[in-house]
Amino acid sequence: MFNSNWVLVPGKFLLPEEVNKLLEIARERAALALARGNKVAVRDYFIANLALATGLRVMEIAGLRCGDIFLRDHASAILVRKGKGGKKRLVRFNGSFKKHCESYLRWKQAVGESTNPDDPLFLSSNTGMHLTTRAIEKAFKRTAAKAALPSHYSIHCLRHTYACALYRASGYNLRLVQKQLGHKYISTTQVYADVIEPDMRQALEKLYVSRSRQTRNF
Repeated sequence: MFNSNWVLVPGKFLLPEEVNKLLEIARERAALALARGNKVAVRDYFIANLALATGLRVMEIAGLRCGDIFLRDHASAILVRKGKGGKKRLVRFNGSFKKHCESYLRWKQAVGESTNPDDPLFLSSNTGMHLTTRAIEKAFKRTAAKAALPSHYSIHCLRHTYACALYRASGYNLRLVQKQLGHKYISTTQVYADVIEPDMRQALEKLYVSRSRQTRNF
């Protein structure tokens, strides 16, 4: 059950300039890694971009198989087989991330990793199994540290970041955000509306203008 007392405070999601910095550093590290034959930074970049492009929970990212990615011109999506509460859902994503998915899968094949439908999307070189949630969190932390982001950020902050960005981009469509995030209750999704109230800034600006004029009249 959703905790109605929980509030999404600043510091739990990245600012747009922080998102840009994170992806810029991740992209640069991946490019260097490709030249040197290093797998880690290539995978780290894809993990960060995936989280920002889909808003998946870390446990959902860890459980992804290669066959869970559906690349279509107008309907690309990721299948979450076991979300919170054991529920399945399709999460749509845009054309930019579709291209990254294509290049990542080609890279996996090039370095000898299987892309068969049932094989892990994120393969642990130590176990030959899926990366753990802890390993995925560490992947994010590596990139965040290189980007000089605050140390309190976790990969779950990217889910909050995605939700805030999607809420704005969708024209403040709370139901759409709820579906993408896999929330059972709309009240859970409501926390993002409370953070990004579209009329709040205008209302506050008008309030201060009004008060300023009143002050001059005295």
